[in-house]
Amino acid sequence: MTTTGPQPDWRSWVESANSADTHFPIQNLPYGVFSPEPGARPRIGVAIGEHVLDLAVLESEGLLVCDETVFDRPTLNAFIGLGRAAWHDVRGRIATLLRDSESALRDNQALRARCLFPLGGVRMHMPVQVAGYTDFYSSKEHATNVGKLFRDPDNALLPNWSEMPIAYNGRASSVVVSGTPVKRPNGQIKLPDQTRPIFGPCRKLDLELEMGFIVGQDTPLGTPVRCDQAEDFVFGMVLLNDWSARDIQAWEYVPLGPFNAKTFATTISPWVVPFNALEPFRVAQPEQSPAPLKYLQQTGHHAFDIQLQAWLSPHEGNEEELLCQTNFRYLYWSIAQQLAHHTVSGCNVRVGDLMGSGTISGPEPGSYGSLLEITLNGKEPYTLAGGGQRSFIEDGDAIRLTGWCQGKGYRVGFGNCEGTILPAQSL
Repeated sequence: MTTTGPQPDWRSWVESANSADTHFPIQNLPYGVFSPEPGARPRIGVAIGEHVLDLAVLESEGLLVCDETVFDRPTLNAFIGLGRAAWHDVRGRIATLLRDSESALRDNQALRARCLFPLGGVRMHMPVQVAGYTDFYSSKEHATNVGKLFRDPDNALLPNWSEMPIAYNGRASSVVVSGTPVKRPNGQIKLPDQTRPIFGPCRKLDLELEMGFIVGQDTPLGTPVRCDQAEDFVFGMVLLNDWSARDIQAWEYVPLGPFNAKTFATTISPWVVPFNALEPFRVAQPEQSPAPLKYLQQTGHHAFDIQLQAWLSPHEGNEEELLCQTNFRYLYWSIAQQLAHHTVSGCNVRVGDLMGSGTISGPEPGSYGSLLEITLNGKEPYTLAGGGQRSFIEDGDAIRLTGWCQGKGYRVGFGNCEGTILPAQSL
């Protein structure tokens, strides 16, 4: 059996994986943690078409062999920690087992019954134990729009924004998997007509359409990651919704940035798309001016053509509707530059660290990745097709993010990243 990674023309004996619009063809093979039935222990699987392939079963049968047992576990961390060579080898072996010309699993009906489960019948869990969480602010369009709304319309970008990837360190403890309900946060809110803040539920709850990458290896404290080597440290990518309380944020973010406005929840998609699966979709990133300092300079293409959408399901029961659509390629600062800057001071990273891209907004109104931008901070409410309006997210509303790369006859997708808003806790 060869371990060559999946090629663009490969097809699978799992028929649903050959559909042109599935997010999970054989060219993708994203990793996740699932339970096949209620009460069953979580284990690692790969999404293939409309099914999940149980890697723990394949491991127990000797079809997937690593230096240690890593797939019968409740997180991906141990597998990720094996390193890039293991990632590439395992992905190649899985792809070969699923290829339509390979009989080892295709023709073993008993084994297939033990290791292949319909996606709709499994429970998904957090894919990684998040060691640390950092959220960047790397979309020039988003930063400009927010600067105009929150600070000075004539000087929207602060001088440092064009010199380095800006970020804040968030709470790893409140990162949750898609489908987890999100409770509206309480906090201090400064109303325009009052001299002191009030305390109460957030009135301007927002989404942020982002992506995140998972760090794949530890670094020693005091050792920076070079920009030209940074992508070697990336295991894979997820969709990310950085839920944001805009009224709490506006009052607290000067002088040290977001705090309670961002800590209450961050939702990620359950499937981690391997970084290798994105290679065919590399594109040039936006031109950077001024030229970055030497430690942030890079050559080649370091953006990715990932189409992204945010959808709203109103609590009134109307049909889900599209809020915005944008593209990961709009990000000004690349993943490599983000990681290089994050570590340049000597900050160490660990397997499972989550790095958010920041809200991804494009140049046109329909591509703005937050309601703050779409509604101009509530001044121009969004009109729902089924009736009613939204300035910000209301209790009972559900937000769904989705995204994919479009290949020739196939997609490499990320599935969905979903959350429904619950009322604030009474205090």
